[in-house]
Amino acid sequence: MATDTLKSTSSADSATGGLRRLLLDNGALTALIVLVIAMSALSGDFLTTDNLLNVGVQAAVTAILAFGVTFVIVSAGIDLSVGSVAALSATVLAWSATSHGVPVLIAVLLAVVTGIAAGLVNGFLIAYGKLPPFIATLAMLSVARGLSLVISEGSPIAFPDSVSHLGDTLGGRLPVPVLVMVVMGLLAAFVLARTYIGRSMYAIGGNEEAARLSGLRVKKQKLAIYALSGVFAAVAGVVLAARLSSAQPQAADGYELDAIAAVVIGGASLAGGTGKASGTLIGALILAVLRNGLNLLNVSAFWQQVVIGVVIALAVLLDTLRRKAGATPVAGASQGGKGRQAATYGLAAVVTVAIVGATSFLHNGSSSTANPKVGLSLSTLNNPFFVQIRSGAQAEAEKLGVDLTVTDGQNDASQQANQLQNFTSSGLGAIIVNPVDSDAASNSVKAADKAKIPVIAVDRGVNKASVDALVASDNVAGGELAAKSIGEKLGGKGKIVILQGQAGTSAARERAEGFAQGLKAYPGIQVVAQQPADFDRTKGLDVMSNLLQAHPDVQGVIAANDEMALGAIKALGSNAGTSVSVVGFDGTPDGLNAVKDGTLYASVAQQPSQLGKIAVDNALKALEGKKLEETIKVPVKVVTKQNVAGFTG
Repeated sequence: MATDTLKSTSSADSATGGLRRLLLDNGALTALIVLVIAMSALSGDFLTTDNLLNVGVQAAVTAILAFGVTFVIVSAGIDLSVGSVAALSATVLAWSATSHGVPVLIAVLLAVVTGIAAGLVNGFLIAYGKLPPFIATLAMLSVARGLSLVISEGSPIAFPDSVSHLGDTLGGRLPVPVLVMVVMGLLAAFVLARTYIGRSMYAIGGNEEAARLSGLRVKKQKLAIYALSGVFAAVAGVVLAARLSSAQPQAADGYELDAIAAVVIGGASLAGGTGKASGTLIGALILAVLRNGLNLLNVSAFWQQVVIGVVIALAVLLDTLRRKAGATPVAGASQGGKGRQAATYGLAAVVTVAIVGATSFLHNGSSSTANPKVGLSLSTLNNPFFVQIRSGAQAEAEKLGVDLTVTDGQNDASQQANQLQNFTSSGLGAIIVNPVDSDAASNSVKAADKAKIPVIAVDRGVNKASVDALVASDNVAGGELAAKSIGEKLGGKGKIVILQGQAGTSAARERAEGFAQGLKAYPGIQVVAQQPADFDRTKGLDVMSNLLQAHPDVQGVIAANDEMALGAIKALGSNAGTSVSVVGFDGTPDGLNAVKDGTLYASVAQQPSQLGKIAVDNALKALEGKKLEETIKVPVKVVTKQNVAGFTG
């Protein structure tokens, strides 16, 4: 009897220990299963074929970048430049193919060579220049982004149609980006598990000195490792640009952090020596599922960043616990280990399907809300102007009984494309979009049109796609008014500087065009400097401070938005509003307060709250089948100290 009891206890302990070891060895997979089940239970829109394909498409670029970063992290390095290299490679392809008539195949090869060259420079600086990987790749991040802006002159370049098919679907259903992701994942897995350089990565990451003493040519291997990372970055850039139908000089900004996060979440250690392609893919899918699900649940974009940060921290903590518990390292595996791994993935798939199938009954027969549903995708919420558009839209939606979902594109055209895809797959009644870039939003709007969902553009139009209405003020006309205001204030002569918006955005281009046209009427006005300050107050302060060193006698400033104007006022100090006149753009609350104080001479106000209000009104009209005007213009107005008291915004 005692023996039987002992055996029973031992078996129970063994089963518990086995389950614990299984969860520790497959922490990322466990997390992905839990996320899928949770999102399926919380949102009836998550578990649809269209939405699951969206998740795959949205994971594709991050996953391809992350496969390349996996090579680097396994070898105990880091690559912060992959996002910028992706943008540079896509820009080189578009620039050579469209602007210089280079055959598309050769242009694609040039893009790949660009990625290899950037990787080789990184590898050379690290292996032979003895620079820390963090510093070397941080430098390349800046260089590659700068070259992308130089080549494109800060504007998107249309992508060749033959390459743009990479952003399409096969048979109208299977997304090509997902296929490219799978192919690149298989290639990464092959390199890591079956090649000499793959084994070298694990050896260098495990103990670089021991690898060197064993005869491994560590420096040459590092060159190859970073070159491989550059190749994967180039492919990711081409896929991203194909999705957006244009090469965006600011594309993939910050994607290096997502790529690193995907690798770490997938079980790789930043200390090197461990990591695998399948884990990286799971990590990228976790990030995509999180963002997709949180979008569907209408969670604030700001809280989404908090959640993703927590997930990354938990992933690193799990990695620490796994290593302390002696879990199986995720490096190369034996044939038996691979068999067990395949069985684990198969079992996980069966369990997930079973539980998700059960949770789907929660949503069967549930009655949808009687209120019409509208999605609003804003280019950014890190700017008071767009916050006011949101406020006006939300107030009108509440008044009309509309369920309004608001997302933040974070000035990232790809991020916004993902959000618009989510809107389309979740079956909203209408979509309002304020594009990050007018060209990049076209494919997403076409998909909404195909699904017969009305689309209202606000503040900026959408090129190469049909929208039901455009609610906007005229940025070019507003720029001309700003130039006229400064010209009249200075009596038609004097020295001024222009603070430009974020390079590559349509608002920055259009306002700059308006400034240039308006200043033609004042030949006595000399523009002594034009510099971008990215629509940011702090950058406006820094750029203006620098310009004052070279041009202390400046008499006027035109800024492409109020935030930069307020930064310039800070740099000017007591000269603002006295010896130097500053004109801003947007009519934000802080800008209007500065006009009242006299430090800001004028702001070209677009009445953003009205833009949001009218956009919601037209979305509801479209839902009701009413005929809309193609363009609804909200007049811009120059607000000065004389009329600011009567301006409501």
